[in-house]
Amino acid sequence: MIDALHLSLGVLSGALVGFSLGLIGGGGSVLAVPLLVYVVGIRDAHVAIGTSALAVAVNALFGLVTHWRWGAVKAGCAIAFALFGILGAAAGSTVGKLVDGDKLLALFGVAMIAIGLSIARKPAEVGNPGVHLDWQSAPRLLSRIAPTALAVGFMAGFFGIGGGFLIVPGLVYSTGMPLLNAVGSSLLSVTAFGLTTAGNYALSGLVDWQVAAFLLLGGLAGGLAGARVSRHLASKRPALSYAFAAIVVAVGAYVVWRGLGAFF
Repeated sequence: MIDALHLSLGVLSGALVGFSLGLIGGGGSVLAVPLLVYVVGIRDAHVAIGTSALAVAVNALFGLVTHWRWGAVKAGCAIAFALFGILGAAAGSTVGKLVDGDKLLALFGVAMIAIGLSIARKPAEVGNPGVHLDWQSAPRLLSRIAPTALAVGFMAGFFGIGGGFLIVPGLVYSTGMPLLNAVGSSLLSVTAFGLTTAGNYALSGLVDWQVAAFLLLGGLAGGLAGARVSRHLASKRPALSYAFAAIVVAVGAYVVWRGLGAFF
């Protein structure tokens, strides 16, 4: 049973998760899972993953609405990526439930380090702001969107993450859209992947609904703040990305260190 202090910490954790999603379109579950385990006090890694997936999905939906109002979402590409990614997320979350929880947490830490390093290496924003999915562009775009989304969805489902840090570069790679559009568009996939993963875990009783509600409370406020900062500080995004990459790598290293015992 989680006490009032840890539930309050859940609200603060949710605010941090929501801020990350609103700011750079990712980092939700990458931060939420270790926060739930090491700060809020959820001992079962599978419950932490299932709970975070639900909270991140709803927070991402809120952020999606905000970015949509600002015209930053490429709807056609975003929908196609989400639909193919859902199939991958369903398969990945099914496999993830079969892996020992402590080992999964350690693997999650390794994934965090890899994701952080990939963020640090991300090039400056380029792309075609006019790209969109229609009957004429569908053959070219879908041939890249489908395999990329399936792979990203599988990894998101396996590790129980919303996948924003994977989806954003995946959208840039498969469609050629600018980074700012990929950030806004990615939130549809984060929502879809998170709900798919959470639903799969909920069927096995691996979601703490009380903690999820407190994460959502903090996440809604954090998401709005993150989206506003993202809009006003867009020109400084590379510096923000580098700083966040360092945080992700540091937290990932800590998670790996805590989970190494599961392999020995």
